[in-house]
Amino acid sequence: MHMKKISPFLLVLVLFGCSQKFTKYEDAAKSWESEIQRLEALDKTEKDPKNAILFIGSSSIRLWDNIADDMSPYPTIRRGYGGAKLSDLIFYTERLVYPHDFRALVVFVANDISNTPEDKSPQEIVKLFKEVVKTVREKHPKKPIFLVEITPTNSRWEVWNETKRANELVKKYCESTYDLYYIETADGFLGTNGKPRAELFREDQLHLKQVGYDIWAEQIKGRLRQVLGEI
Repeated sequence: MHMKKISPFLLVLVLFGCSQKFTKYEDAAKSWESEIQRLEALDKTEKDPKNAILFIGSSSIRLWDNIADDMSPYPTIRRGYGGAKLSDLIFYTERLVYPHDFRALVVFVANDISNTPEDKSPQEIVKLFKEVVKTVREKHPKKPIFLVEITPTNSRWEVWNETKRANELVKKYCESTYDLYYIETADGFLGTNGKPRAELFREDQLHLKQVGYDIWAEQIKGRLRQVLGEI
């Protein structure tokens, strides 16, 4: 199933179709339209592998060039974009997820708390993630959904306490919800001094080097094995 390129008029309908409590995020969400269309174009040229794990979310997904090898033997579909936030993903979940038949969905979004005036509260992040889950469940009521914990980074260390609180609240929600699973990652990225391990990140101290992806992949695959079993 492939979705057609959406017209500006239909885009407005999609955006306004999302829960009215999130209308304040609509204008910012529209800025990602070209990125979403780029990903939709891949749906027309790439054939999804059977029993794939669908990855959606922000730039750490988009930049994971070796995801197919790193996640082996689990086949993958990668649909990450730019600096995705949950506050725009809620408007695009349908277009990123519905075209695919997959074994499980993995979500990673890390930009809603980034030390800016637009930062959301941990409580708002939980509400936004619930909206993503609600949208996925409308088409895939029984597919396992995994949320990857927001990684601690040196570039955003000043807001780690707030980020950690958001992680805790989302974890609690996952643990109390059927077929929703939380993937803990922080321990692999914190050094003996309790700070993020700089050698795992690129120069910006935000995005992962391959050595960081190696750790991430093992953490994610470990959780997938617990829930889904071996391929």
